[in-house]
Amino acid sequence: MKHFNFLKNKKGAMGIGTLIIFIAMVLVAAVAASVLINTSGFLQQKASSTGKESTEQVASGIQILQISGMHNTTHMNNSAIYVTPNAGSSAIDLSQSIIILASGTSERTISYNISKTQSYDSITTGGSVFGSPVWDNLTSKDFGIIVIVDSDGSCQNITPVINKGDLVVLALNTADMDMTPRTIVTGLVRPEFGAPGVISYMTPATYINDVTVVRLQ
Repeated sequence: MKHFNFLKNKKGAMGIGTLIIFIAMVLVAAVAASVLINTSGFLQQKASSTGKESTEQVASGIQILQISGMHNTTHMNNSAIYVTPNAGSSAIDLSQSIIILASGTSERTISYNISKTQSYDSITTGGSVFGSPVWDNLTSKDFGIIVIVDSDGSCQNITPVINKGDLVVLALNTADMDMTPRTIVTGLVRPEFGAPGVISYMTPATYINDVTVVRLQ
């Protein structure tokens, strides 16, 4: 009988120990689950943010539609770069964009001068971009903006922004660059984010007196 009671009491002690171990395992599992849930939530938000930024970076950018120039029979004085956002692009702040241009022995990094009072202008249908007053203020270090299509007026501000459907001209003063006939010109219109527009053309073999405006690209 005494032996039986001893075994019975021993089983009770073992049951209490098992219960303590079980409770400890539940607590540890709960803590681990809480950590995993918090970590997975953080990673989900981080992945979503990174995916959005990556999509914006890939889809956004500037598309160059055309480049025209005006010469003085010996040199290309002014260059007009027609740009629009890529399809699906986010809005692009042109005041944060730069133009990298190299021709012959000359190279320039050109930015938008936000401090100038006449850095942008709008033209009506049929008007010449080379008749805009923007050209009067330009130096070789900054570019102006001539607005052609801008339904929401986003380009006609001190900080011009282009979005879907906009068409503007980036006006460059290239008078002191090497742009004589048969000069290879390369460069980029690099926005704040997204794909840059590529500049690549050769100036005409000759500059004809009667044709002062020519298409370059």
